[in-house]
Amino acid sequence: MGDVLVRIPVREQDPKVRATNFDEVCLGYNKEEAMEEAVRCLGCKKPRCVQGCPVSINIPGFITEIKEGNFEKAYQIIGESSALPAVCGRVCPQETQCEGKCVRGVKGDAVSIGKLERFVADWAKENGIKPIPAAEKNGHKIAVIGSGPAGLTCAGDLARMGYDVTIFEALHKAGGVLSYGIPEFRLPKSKVVDAEIENVKSLGVKIETNVIIGKSVTIDELLKEEGFEAVFIGSGAGLPMFMHIPGEQANGVMSANEYLTRNNLMKAYRDDYDTPIAHGKKVAVVGGGNVAMDAARTALRLGAEVHIIYRRSEAELPARAEEVHHAKEEGVQFDLLCNPTEILTDDKDWVTGIRCIRMELGEPDASGRRRPVEIPGSEFEIEVDTVIMSLGTSPNPLISSTTVGLDVNKRKCIIADEEFGQTSKEGVYAGGDAVTGAATVILAMGAGKAGAKGIDQFIKSK
Repeated sequence: MGDVLVRIPVREQDPKVRATNFDEVCLGYNKEEAMEEAVRCLGCKKPRCVQGCPVSINIPGFITEIKEGNFEKAYQIIGESSALPAVCGRVCPQETQCEGKCVRGVKGDAVSIGKLERFVADWAKENGIKPIPAAEKNGHKIAVIGSGPAGLTCAGDLARMGYDVTIFEALHKAGGVLSYGIPEFRLPKSKVVDAEIENVKSLGVKIETNVIIGKSVTIDELLKEEGFEAVFIGSGAGLPMFMHIPGEQANGVMSANEYLTRNNLMKAYRDDYDTPIAHGKKVAVVGGGNVAMDAARTALRLGAEVHIIYRRSEAELPARAEEVHHAKEEGVQFDLLCNPTEILTDDKDWVTGIRCIRMELGEPDASGRRRPVEIPGSEFEIEVDTVIMSLGTSPNPLISSTTVGLDVNKRKCIIADEEFGQTSKEGVYAGGDAVTGAATVILAMGAGKAGAKGIDQFIKSK
């Protein structure tokens, strides 16, 4: 038995090796490691870890089953709260949520809750274990827009309650941001994402791809002509933001959204796929969130020298500490306290460099982070041939602009009640990035659960 104050380490690919491939970086626990880590859980009577989980998984409950070697029971306990455990075990910011509240973490390392969840989900897949479906259908039809984490969670919860659920997905492949946004080396598509979607379908959920709500069919038509009694909008936030600086329209400038979509959904990283992408020998990624890390680490694997340009210091980087650590290990260069002022081009309008100005941190702004202030006369240039903008995204206004009576705020985010996802339009619920703007997978899942609860109450009150 190891020191209970120290978590069981997780095996990873060597940084030098993984920087050249798209295989998963983290290798996860085996059975013995998972059981040994589970012993570190104190089984608190009032578990703060559950309060830190946006979908309220019974964490002590499933970890107790791991201790005993009852992995199937552990999977079913997680399944009562989460439709996507193999995803969450990999991409949740556990350090600020469940693990951030763990009592073990006060005097030592928090219990490795995320890695244990991942182990259970992977074990269940390898052993053909599926979630338990509803005993019987209730005859009510519900439409869900978007097959990302919010939509899949809402659909899975409603299906367990007995509803007849159809998900409408605009792209040719289900999964939303899980399929197009998060790289293969962090979230394998066939092994993890596709398998979790199949689990949701095993509950009776139907998924129709290539259906663009607002073009193919409107929400009003779904409600009035297609026989759906309620709709949940989980369409995400796919509209990228830009800086509006000189040179931003040049060849070789793109959003992280486009860059990652081409790589993930369209397999641009594979030699046997004919998807064009600006590979770039020297790449600048502007931004400091998880998406910026994903874009930078992808560009590195495609053979580029990569710079992350971020206007605050490392302490303010919004990306997960694990992602920053992995990026540094792999060789991504961080140009911190810098902000781009111009993208430089040649006479054919191809990117040749990026001009930046150095920053210092002033007083805190509305977000509580210290506001970056320019240092006059500190401009400098970095020679690059590709610039990837990773400045966040906002919802595409197509759905809100084609739905009568659906209120949005000034950022074009749908206005919805946090507890139940109720919008201004009767029978229409919403959650995830379509409501909050770009956020995390697990927060979108929490919103999906809230929407399912709201729809269930709405149908029962009719």
